[in-house]
Amino acid sequence: MGLMYYRPPSSAVWLIIVPLVLLAAWYLGVQSSKNSLLVLSSQPSAKNVTTSTNLSATVEFSPPKFAAELKKDQLPKQDGVDHVTRKEPQMIFSKKKLSNLGRVEAGLGKVRGAIREAQSNSNNQTFDDSEYVPRGPCYWNPSAFHRSYIEMEKHFKIYVYEKGEPPVFHYSSSEGILGIEGIMIHQIEISKFRTNDPEKAHVYFLPFSVFSIVSYVYVVDSHQWGPMKNTVADYIDGISTKYPYWNRSLGSDHFMLACHDWAPEISTAVPYLYKNSIRVLCNANTSERFNPSKDVTLPEIYLPQGTMKGLIGGPSPSQRSVLVFHAGGIHGYIRQVLMEKWGKNDDQEVQIHEYLPKNVSYYGMIRKSKFCICPSGWEVASPRMVEALYMGCVPVLLKDHYVAPFSDVLNWKSFAVEMTSNDIPNLKKILMAISQKQYIKMQKRGLQVRRHFEVNFPPKRYDVFHMILHSIWLRRLNIQVRDT
Repeated sequence: MGLMYYRPPSSAVWLIIVPLVLLAAWYLGVQSSKNSLLVLSSQPSAKNVTTSTNLSATVEFSPPKFAAELKKDQLPKQDGVDHVTRKEPQMIFSKKKLSNLGRVEAGLGKVRGAIREAQSNSNNQTFDDSEYVPRGPCYWNPSAFHRSYIEMEKHFKIYVYEKGEPPVFHYSSSEGILGIEGIMIHQIEISKFRTNDPEKAHVYFLPFSVFSIVSYVYVVDSHQWGPMKNTVADYIDGISTKYPYWNRSLGSDHFMLACHDWAPEISTAVPYLYKNSIRVLCNANTSERFNPSKDVTLPEIYLPQGTMKGLIGGPSPSQRSVLVFHAGGIHGYIRQVLMEKWGKNDDQEVQIHEYLPKNVSYYGMIRKSKFCICPSGWEVASPRMVEALYMGCVPVLLKDHYVAPFSDVLNWKSFAVEMTSNDIPNLKKILMAISQKQYIKMQKRGLQVRRHFEVNFPPKRYDVFHMILHSIWLRRLNIQVRDT
């Protein structure tokens, strides 16, 4: 009997087999994606991102569920703490020694469990804290927020890439209405949360300043985005070449911080920065693809003297004689409609001005008013919201598509009035419908949450610096990164 040899399939057969295999692989991939598990390749197609050929990562996302989507027994209704703990990322442990990343993720897994336990506490019981204990309806879930904040103080570590030179990197002006960008960059650089060991970091800070890029890179009246975007793209190309961390998560555990209106557009310089990274932005406009499940609202804060001196405090509700006040330039659709409807000032209870009369103090009017309108201009951000909270005036957020700061923790409806442009004709009617009892409650709650918007040098617990970091911390808890 002769030997029987294996005869390979003909080319025609291969033409049938290969498409079937690819189709099966595609189907399995689609099925796995239905469980919100996104497997990211180590070879991104994004331009200006150098890849590592022997490294890949898995990132799990648990998008937040907002109040309308939750059942009555699912609390907090709109708390970002809720969406980071509802779905525990599945971690597979073995007898092998954990990698550095494995130890970081194991620690975060314990934190998620601790927050879940606090969240399910039916009595909203908080922990002893000599500095401050969050309580009351101005928080979606005080217990969960408090536990998450304490865990952040214990564990959170930020690595700041050292690449880049001032003034475009590691620096930004701390003056003017965009000054919070420079203040935050500086405070992160010297913060106790900063680690010099990238292997221990939970997040990685990209220390470019959009304000500085606009100031030093943009050619005035050139209308060219290219040089500014290339500055960001080249920077990420550099850090992704030198370090493995960007490619490992495709930027999902990296964050940028900017208060300039152009930041959302400049962030599109690298697709994964735009789509995956945590963008801390003053211009938190969902119509411009601000994504509250991964992005963070940075409150715009104007400190005329560089500090809060002269900005904090105001009279009691009984000493406020003006129903509602606003003063500011007419730019943007909302302000235009507001002035057209109420700018005649024929109603003494409704004081809406483009320019205040001489010898009338802007801050004095805020302190005389019960409600202060905080409208969008060309963009949604405005320092008026924080000014109102500083001086005890109940903010009226007259904005479309705006995500208020810390809204994953704070229940803004308990201490502010939220309106859209469609409500402008009924402005007075809506505010008059708020009873004096309810107004006093709102004003008192605003004074309570004011500490979360205060700018301190050095930072103090629960102030705006720590609240911004806490918002970043929540979003890091919402993903899992692992080497595969």
